Amino acid sequence: MRSFRGRTFIVGVAAALTLAACGGSNTGSSNTGGGLEKTTINIGAMPIADVAGLFIANERGFFKEEGLTVNTKIIKSAAEAIPQLHSGALDIGIGNYFTILSAAERTQDKFRFVADIYQSKPDVFQIVVPKDSPIQTVKDLKGKKVAVASKNSIAELAVANSLRTAGLDPKNDVQWVPIPFPQMPPALKNGDVEAAWLTEPFLTGVQQEQGARKIVDTMTGAMADFPIAGWVAMDDWAKKYPKTMAALQRGLLKGQQIAAADRKAVEKVLPSYTQIKPEVASVINLGSYPTTLTPARIQRVADLMLEYGYLTKKMDVTSLLAPLPQ
Repeated sequence: MRSFRGRTFIVGVAAALTLAACGGSNTGSSNTGGGLEKTTINIGAMPIADVAGLFIANERGFFKEEGLTVNTKIIKSAAEAIPQLHSGALDIGIGNYFTILSAAERTQDKFRFVADIYQSKPDVFQIVVPKDSPIQTVKDLKGKKVAVASKNSIAELAVANSLRTAGLDPKNDVQWVPIPFPQMPPALKNGDVEAAWLTEPFLTGVQQEQGARKIVDTMTGAMADFPIAGWVAMDDWAKKYPKTMAALQRGLLKGQQIAAADRKAVEKVLPSYTQIKPEVASVINLGSYPTTLTPARIQRVADLMLEYGYLTKKMDVTSLLAPLPQ
């Protein structure tokens, strides 16, 4: 497969916003209803801030401009998307880079990232504990139950990085408990786990509603500004529907650019697919919404996974990137 190193997924935020303001009469309308192999797409997304660009694109009609009908399905974790991609229940799914890279090595599945979704920023991915917990630092997590959205995921890598920095062994010093994000706050409140790795909107919610305390920002040091997730398809799907995939990428592009440039747009769309209230959406911490899909950034995930023993050999991620839209 061709290398796309150095190429970018977009031509610039300003250009996209101009297109959007004009109703997408350039890139979008030239492809509307013309030559698409299929016109209905099922996408699996999680109820988290990461995927705001998708819902902005759908709400503003960017997919319709491309001749597409996009149905969104809320799933519990990125790992849940993989079997549904295999079965055809989903055409595209949220794939945190850790999970997809791990599956690609472990199972030899052939995936293609079609667009980037989210990148970490300070205070967006935190380990939290109940307000009256005796746990004060990461070292105090030894022997404790820690909730993550799923095992073998970016959550595990992030928490493991913090544990290692504190001198703990991620494999032996904590008990990993897989719990979907929406169920973590009650699990923390009921004492089913003693700590939880949370992102927005659940992070701010559990602090406001339970007084939960943050003990560490996991996205620092080796994981500062870390790539989190991208939209992923199976390789066979990408090859079978290249025009459909390109149309989808163009629609995603416009939504992602707005998410990157306009926080108010993100705040507005969040309550439509999460349980977050508008007043909470206005104060949560957000990561960044990348507007490029380049091998160099995704390679960083693979290299850290190898360093921490989550991959057995060096992986070149270039072949996992789908062709960019023409």
